[in-house]
Amino acid sequence: MAVKPKTVLRALQDRIGYGFRDEALLRRALTHKSASERHNERLEFLGDAVLGYVVAEHLHRTRETQGEDSLSLLRAALVQRDSLAAIASSLNLGERLMLGPGERRGGVHEGASMLANALEALIGAVHEDGGIEAARALILGLFRERLQQLGTQAEKDAKTDLQEWAQARGLQRPDYRVLEIQGGAQEQTFSVACELAAPGISVTAAGRSRKEAEKRAAAHMLRELESRHEA
Repeated sequence: MAVKPKTVLRALQDRIGYGFRDEALLRRALTHKSASERHNERLEFLGDAVLGYVVAEHLHRTRETQGEDSLSLLRAALVQRDSLAAIASSLNLGERLMLGPGERRGGVHEGASMLANALEALIGAVHEDGGIEAARALILGLFRERLQQLGTQAEKDAKTDLQEWAQARGLQRPDYRVLEIQGGAQEQTFSVACELAAPGISVTAAGRSRKEAEKRAAAHMLRELESRHEA
């Protein structure tokens, strides 16, 4: 494995505004499993969790009037793979990664998944070196522009987003069906199914109104589609 020179490591630390006390953590974050048994997958696992927490915490504190479904959509828009890959690319992480010869020749270091994973590993390394406050500062700094740009497109309700997802792929519109209504007139709970004929997925959700239940079902469907795409 070719070890990255200190100038490369220092340049990255200058770029992110954080200096590692233990540079071995930074080297580990930049090491792909094709290059060494001491690779970055555990840091990636940690960084993914830290990123989700910090973004969720920030949205919770700064968007007090928005409900769970809206916040979930905003978080998903921020931490989705392409968004992470774009930030990683801006840090030139692909070129800084330590890879096996085959992976470097194959250009996998330029792929969205590789870049997103590297960014998560970097976040995990900062957390291990400096704690949650250092990781929070890094994340909010890297995502500052995206957080400022969160607007109408990301904040549309889940039903609109799901319908546009289907239309963009030439699929039938999502179908919503009320499965059950429980409770009295003042405290009703609606259970709604959201179905996509293609790719043949059905999810359910509940709410205090039909509209709320449909929005929650649509948000659930979007999360299901995202998880299947990542898999």
